Amino acid sequence: MADTPFSPFDDSLDRDTALKVLREAVAGADDGELFFERRRSEGLVFDDGRLKTANYDAATGFGLRAVRGEVAGYAHSTEISEAALRRAAQTARLAVGDGGGTWADAPDGTNKKLYTDEDPIAGAAFAVKVETLREIDDFCRSLDPRVVQVSASIAASIQEVEILRPEGSSVRDIRPMTRVNVSVIVEHEGRRESGTAGGGGRIALDGMLAADDWQGKAREALRIALVNLKAVPAPAGGMDVVLGPGWPGILLHEAIGHGLEGDFNRKGTSAFAGLMGQQIAAKGVTVLDDGTIPDRRGSISVDDEGTPSAKNVLIEDGKLVGYMQDRQNARLMGVKSTGNGRRQSFAHIPMPRMTNTYMLGGDTSPGDIVAGLKDGIYAVGFGGGQVDITNGKFVFSCTEAYRVENGIVGAPVKGATLIGDGATALKHIRAIGNDPSLDPGMGNCGKQGQWVPVGVGQPTLMIGGLTIGGAAA
Repeated sequence: MADTPFSPFDDSLDRDTALKVLREAVAGADDGELFFERRRSEGLVFDDGRLKTANYDAATGFGLRAVRGEVAGYAHSTEISEAALRRAAQTARLAVGDGGGTWADAPDGTNKKLYTDEDPIAGAAFAVKVETLREIDDFCRSLDPRVVQVSASIAASIQEVEILRPEGSSVRDIRPMTRVNVSVIVEHEGRRESGTAGGGGRIALDGMLAADDWQGKAREALRIALVNLKAVPAPAGGMDVVLGPGWPGILLHEAIGHGLEGDFNRKGTSAFAGLMGQQIAAKGVTVLDDGTIPDRRGSISVDDEGTPSAKNVLIEDGKLVGYMQDRQNARLMGVKSTGNGRRQSFAHIPMPRMTNTYMLGGDTSPGDIVAGLKDGIYAVGFGGGQVDITNGKFVFSCTEAYRVENGIVGAPVKGATLIGDGATALKHIRAIGNDPSLDPGMGNCGKQGQWVPVGVGQPTLMIGGLTIGGAAA
């Protein structure tokens, strides 16, 4: 386990030599950088009364990028040395060709620090983590005799990066991440159902190992499982839907968030391409992507190109006013980067990605919104989903949902899926609650094979005319 700060120029490589090689690689290009990373992660899973897995992973390396027009040359290595760097420079240089590029301005500097740099892996002894998982298991089983299986996990990681620019500047960031997750299975009269709860953020691990923190997650997981134990088959057909606050914002993230990333719009493949300044959502709908919220899972002090993160308005009162941009797509579209250039690791090239994407609240009480639902579904928990960026069509599965008729919340339903398209759903938002909240810190976002941590959020919403996939038409 590393106990000294990551400093590639102190440990492995001469800084002046690295800068010289980087400048040679990007001569005649539009942009480029040298990205160094050291990442360590630990994960423990306690399943069905025993420690099932305990993993520790570590990776160190660099990636060198040279950008010319729409083309980017990228090479990476797990060996931080002058020889490896020179080999990478030769490969990345192929994208530059004969040069002729116009060099982009360097990112603005920043001194902001949005999260602790404490190592969450070292924040608690291994034995303490194992014992906490055992306590979670015992606690869940003590809550209700119908609990037949418990799975609990603790995950912690720390990512240290340094980004060297050809202008000679460099920026460092230390990014912690923690998460505790609890899942239970209950059984009654031969029927089994499950419930899951969890969360975390860019915070130290010790507070999450306190009983008053994980007991709340355990109770919530059990509550969801018991709700599903009483669930009846979901209806099917077109109807109005009320979405709960917080984590249901994952639908917003998938259905419209990806469609507002710069690369899809520059290439014209997004359902929102060419609509800047137009009314794309109902009045009152304002959506932001904000990487500056302290301690949040999706927050970044600087993105993976060295640009400070920002609070970016994407939709304002229903009008499309901005896209999320990395440096390459921003330059090609004639705008500034929004601090959304992200990559999974040193082995991946950066691209426009979301951070914490959420909708602002309105002025209607959640109770009034539900009371106004005449015939539909009240969905407060979601599992997996998928979206087609080109047309915005989405499918999401509900993990906790209820039938509502004439404003009365009835039985929970099982097997409900929400089907629609983002552009239409935005315009059919009929009520916006005054209860905006963010998710508990459990989101991961995939794009072109890369995964990054994200946050989502929204108030209670009513959306008209979605299709419910269920048990019967």
